[in-house]
Amino acid sequence: MALRGNLRDITFTQILNLINLAKKTGTLVVEGPGETAQVSFREGKLAYAQVEKEESRLAVILNKNKKLSANQYRAIVQHGSNISDKELGLMLINAGYISKDDILLSLQQHCMDIAHRMFTWVEGFFRFENDMLPPDNRINVRLDLENLIIEGSRQLREWEHLQDEIPSLDMSLKFADRPGANLKNINLSVEEWRVVSYINIKNTMHQIAHTTKMNDLEIRRIIFGLLQAGLVEIVRPAGQPVTGSMRSFPTENKEEQKSLVNRLIDRIRSL
Repeated sequence: MALRGNLRDITFTQILNLINLAKKTGTLVVEGPGETAQVSFREGKLAYAQVEKEESRLAVILNKNKKLSANQYRAIVQHGSNISDKELGLMLINAGYISKDDILLSLQQHCMDIAHRMFTWVEGFFRFENDMLPPDNRINVRLDLENLIIEGSRQLREWEHLQDEIPSLDMSLKFADRPGANLKNINLSVEEWRVVSYINIKNTMHQIAHTTKMNDLEIRRIIFGLLQAGLVEIVRPAGQPVTGSMRSFPTENKEEQKSLVNRLIDRIRSL
């Protein structure tokens, strides 16, 4: 089975279904919008995944999942840079710092997170390399694709709906002048608070996503919730380039920053 083509013609979910049915072993290389991912399989099961230019070493993944203390992670970075993931995993288990299940669950979550991102890729090219396997020094997992495919189908439907509601991330947000009555008992999540803290007509949604390290699906999901709650409105950006870096505050003055934060808190409390 030769797998090669354009994501416009076949979705990532459909590709996974073909790999699952054929029980393929090899690596799927997907050149998506601005980034390239490699997803490896063994007999139709997900074994490994990485996105180029993103750190995917075991220590980084364990630290992200809060399985290592700050001191443990710092020591590994300083003194264990030449140790393979397999060697590091064995050392951590033998030292009693972490269990084998903790390592496998963290790696499984890492692979699934990458797959979830790729479900929203609708532009790009893919190819399946039968002879390309994960690096020997990396730990493989063994994930069934059935549930992942089901989740991908659901996520794709959600993505299409959010794209209809929010076609472009090159627009900005502002607080609604007349917030809806349903905001009286609003409770914002940590992720929503992160987005809310950057709301400014000079900041595009794309810039907010980049600064908060959210992908297109995550930022659209949060913005859609804020729109539905009546908290924000979509507006044209004011005198700011669509791309590039941004600041969370439109001023460098510490007192003005404090004032802005207090005004934001007071506004949310009054809703």
